[in-house]
Amino acid sequence: MKNKIFLSLALASALCAFQVESMPDVTTRVGPEVKDNVVYSYHDSIKGAISAVVNISTQKKIKAQVQNNPMFNDPFFQQFFGDLYNQIPKDRIERALGSGVIISSDGYIITNNHVIDGADKILVTLPNSTKEYSATLVGTDPDSDLAVIRIDKKDLPYIKFANSSNAQVGDVVFAIGNPFGVGETVTKGIISALNKNGMGINNYENFIQTDTSINPGNSGGALIDTRGALVGINTAIISRSGGNLGIGFAIPSDMVKQVVTQLIKDGKIERGYLGVGIQDVSNDLRDTYNNQEGAVVISLEKDSPAKKAGMMVWDLITEVNGKKIKDSAELKNFIGTLKPNQDVNVKVLRDKKEVVLNIKLAERNKGKKDSPVSTKGSEEGELKGLRVESITPQIRQRYRITDEIQGVIVTSVAEDSPAQEAGFNQGDIIAQIENITIKNTSDFTNALNKFKGKSKRILVYTSNGVKTIVTK
Repeated sequence: MKNKIFLSLALASALCAFQVESMPDVTTRVGPEVKDNVVYSYHDSIKGAISAVVNISTQKKIKAQVQNNPMFNDPFFQQFFGDLYNQIPKDRIERALGSGVIISSDGYIITNNHVIDGADKILVTLPNSTKEYSATLVGTDPDSDLAVIRIDKKDLPYIKFANSSNAQVGDVVFAIGNPFGVGETVTKGIISALNKNGMGINNYENFIQTDTSINPGNSGGALIDTRGALVGINTAIISRSGGNLGIGFAIPSDMVKQVVTQLIKDGKIERGYLGVGIQDVSNDLRDTYNNQEGAVVISLEKDSPAKKAGMMVWDLITEVNGKKIKDSAELKNFIGTLKPNQDVNVKVLRDKKEVVLNIKLAERNKGKKDSPVSTKGSEEGELKGLRVESITPQIRQRYRITDEIQGVIVTSVAEDSPAQEAGFNQGDIIAQIENITIKNTSDFTNALNKFKGKSKRILVYTSNGVKTIVTK
């Protein structure tokens, strides 16, 4: 009993030893000085940036499909059928609005690629003006969703770049743009998060997240700090209604500077290519890699630079040219800043030993593109009626497919076809057929040929998860 009492007292004493550390009580609150003729304002610090953000409107001609028939353009037909002719769909002009940021006094302007994509005409309106300037397209980069346009005007106000790598969560920022086409608008908030990726918005993602009010029309506008320096280009929001919910994303100025400089110089972006499939270090793998950070190699493209240099599946890439690699997104973004044919030193952890590989990067997306494949013949059995395509960066962006998922995407399934009865749906991703990993339409065709007329298991990613379809 004495022992039990002593143990209880010891436990109680140990519990009482822990105390919550508290901050001192607030005795003073400091705020802006209050005077009858003074207000607290950011006007002077951001007015220069406001003058460098423009409104962009685009025009795109949409042809009516019915007018492809030359009969509808026959004057006799138009006269004879009268009102009926007037009801035939005509070509129309589709208009869109966005924002842009002037970055040089001689008229170079940054915006989002999706603001000007496919436009026949790009018009720019300067702040506090109604005059429109016709802009020329300098270059686009759909992978980062950035574009550069230019207007023929000199001595323009322009914005200076901040070093976005120095930005911190909690920094006060302002979004400047043309929301809903109402004209120049400024909203204030803070940086909510940094280095956000895996959002499925762009192919290369390293977003600054902000609660600053960003709405449709703000795309391509500026996110600035309290000095008026460019921190990022406002690009996207997460919203169920289409309006602001306090979750906005901006492309950081460091990435913008790198992309824009190359677009102005070359008119296009060329990115280095390793040729590896990668993933983050999962909890199950941390012990295997001595708790180190990096990107785990889970696949190697045939004849890729990485494979030629001796890289192996399960290698952990920890450094490239001396830069520490934290995760798969950081590796992808960093390699994307390097050019084809550039030599890089890649440090990997293999069997708990460090190995350094010298790799000459190739050109990304170089080579013949895969064509869509349709399964129309009777020999495909239960796959008849299926049409698939390789997953391009554009398809990844459109369907928000993460980089970890490889395969071919089902673009159509014929109604009442064997493929539909087997359970295939548009948007499904076929990742594996028996022991063959599917990365493109060539793999898909080869797998069908190898298992022609045989029962085969097909691994399929769907919007609801993963399923297996067994076909003949």
